[in-house]
Amino acid sequence: MSSIPKQTLCGVIPCLRYRDATAAIEWLSNTLGFEVQFVVPEADGGVAHAQLRFGNSMVMLGSAIDSDYGRLLKQPHEIGGFVTQSAYLVVNDADVVYGRVLEAGGKILLDIKDEDYGGRGFTCSDPEGHVWSIGTYDPYAS
Repeated sequence: MSSIPKQTLCGVIPCLRYRDATAAIEWLSNTLGFEVQFVVPEADGGVAHAQLRFGNSMVMLGSAIDSDYGRLLKQPHEIGGFVTQSAYLVVNDADVVYGRVLEAGGKILLDIKDEDYGGRGFTCSDPEGHVWSIGTYDPYAS
């Protein structure tokens, strides 16, 4: 028996935590092109839960807090700026997004280039150090 829901659009959803989740939502929306679908605010001004869509995919995020779940995760600044995972966004024009990242003061980790396997892309970090790869390579189109 399959454990995959029959009507799901996206079976894997990255979940991130940010020290300033409100600023992260703004950056991810304005810079990378996510659309805010849903935000549950905390009484203290933080974010309990947010869903940001990107085409038929999404990320979920919230404020980095001391909780049972929060203690399972480390933020990039807590482990020397490293991450243990990253996300890849399939875009129509990597050069346009690259320009927005530069304009927003994002840190480019791997410069934009044409890939040997197809597509064009780059890798950057968001203001809190989470790593994002952005490119035109679409593995579903192959």
